[in-house]
Order: sequence, then C-alpha cells, then structure tokens
Amino acid sequence: MLAKRIIPCLDCDLQVPHGRVVKGVEFKQIRYAGEPVELATKYYEDGADEIVFLDITASHERRETMAHVIEDTTENVFVPICVGGGIRKPQDYVKMLKAGADKCSTNTAAIQNPELINEASKVVGSQACVIGIDAKRIYVENPKESDDKIIVETPEGYCWYDCSIYGGREFTGIDAISWAMECQDRGAGEILLTSMDRDGTKDGYDIPLTLSMSENLDIPVIASGGVGTPEHIYEAFSKGKADAALAASIFHFNEYPVPIVKDYLKEKGIEVRV
Repeated sequence: MLAKRIIPCLDCDLQVPHGRVVKGVEFKQIRYAGEPVELATKYYEDGADEIVFLDITASHERRETMAHVIEDTTENVFVPICVGGGIRKPQDYVKMLKAGADKCSTNTAAIQNPELINEASKVVGSQACVIGIDAKRIYVENPKESDDKIIVETPEGYCWYDCSIYGGREFTGIDAISWAMECQDRGAGEILLTSMDRDGTKDGYDIPLTLSMSENLDIPVIASGGVGTPEHIYEAFSKGKADAALAASIFHFNEYPVPIVKDYLKEKGIEVRV
C-alpha cells in the first residue's frame, strides 16, 4: 500500500504584487493567511509531502496563472508542486512545469473543453494532469428519479454532486463522479476533490462523496474541504479511502502543524511518509 500524502493548499490571490494566501468558508468570507513563498517554505520544512497552489481568481478573471510565484518557491522547496487556476491549454502545462511545478490542476477549462485532458496528458504525461472538481450536494427525494446522476446516500439524505466552475461562481449540472470517471478515461492522473459544502467549515471532509469517488476510480483521489482536526484526515483515509488529504486552515493558522498530523496518523496505523 502506498503511503498517504499530506498536502497543504495555498489559495492565492494575485491582485497584489507578490500574491497573498487567503482562506474562506464555502468559497466565501475570505481572510488573509500569509505570503505564498514563505508558507510553502515552512510546509516543506515541516515535512509536507506535496504543496498545492490554487490561483483562485485566474479562471474568473480569464488570465494566466502564477509562474513567477512558482519560480520563487522552487528555489528552496523540494517537494512536488501542483498548480491550479488559469490552466487552459497544453502550453500552460508546459509553462508551469518549466517554472518548476510537477503537476497542473484544471477545472473550468477541462469542463468547457474535455479534449484538453487528452491533449495535455499526451504532452506532459498523465502524472502531471490533475483535475480539480469543486462539488456541491444536490438533494433528491427519490434516487430513482435521477437516472443520469450517480446518487450517493449521506446521513442527511440522498444526493448527487454538481460540478462548479469559475471558483464556485457557476454550476454546470454535470455529475461530479461521472465527470471524474470521464476524466480518468481521457488521461487524467489524479482528482483533486473539494466539497463546497464543507470548505472552510472544519466539520470534516464529505466522507460519502470521497468514498464514492474513490470506489469509482482507479486513479488517486485527493480529499479536500472541511478538515478541522487530525481525526478528520484519518477519516478521509480510513472511511473515505482517499489517497491524499489536502488542508489549509489547520496549517495556515498553526492549529495542527504537519508534524502533529503525521504523528497522529502513525499512531492510528496509517502509513505516512517520514
């Protein structure tokens, strides 16, 4: 069994010269968390397995993403870097990898042009093609009424998960789990799965969503959205069958640093990287 990965996420707002890291609740109520390069360096020194940079306004503002931030980061940070936001064409993948990233995550552009996944995976390889999925619950009274959706049973009722684009600003009506399966078939190497309902709430990951996604895919699933304690990360692995756990608030505000999380997981019998 592969060791589970712990991944800090830096949601970056590049409306200031060197960028700033922010954190919100359900993609709203944004607050400042620090500087991108400084935080990435800290997490590398703390033992993070990977670091994800998400340019949260690039797609909405229809602009390119943060090559200069990645170049500055990779001078002193030597763990895999994934970059998302504003990745629209294979050349964007190449540009970010040349800047020092190891993977690129795309959401909006892939939904609008699924062929991008096929093209990018051929140019840079599946391992560098991550698909970000921002999913929100849509409850149904009768699961049999939604034949074109994958219905998930949750403690709150039956639902399917709607994919959003433009940083959660628009919804597509596309079923998240079915979309992930198509992405896998097109050559994606990993899914970065964010529960919009749980994002920033610290109520724990959406385990039914994570589990259903993991069981329907052969490629790795990164759980994201809602972590508030190390126990939530343990649940993502033990109950949700995730391959990696992404978190922001607990790391940014030093509530549970990376070493504390890893020690807890090891005590619970989860294999993590040293």
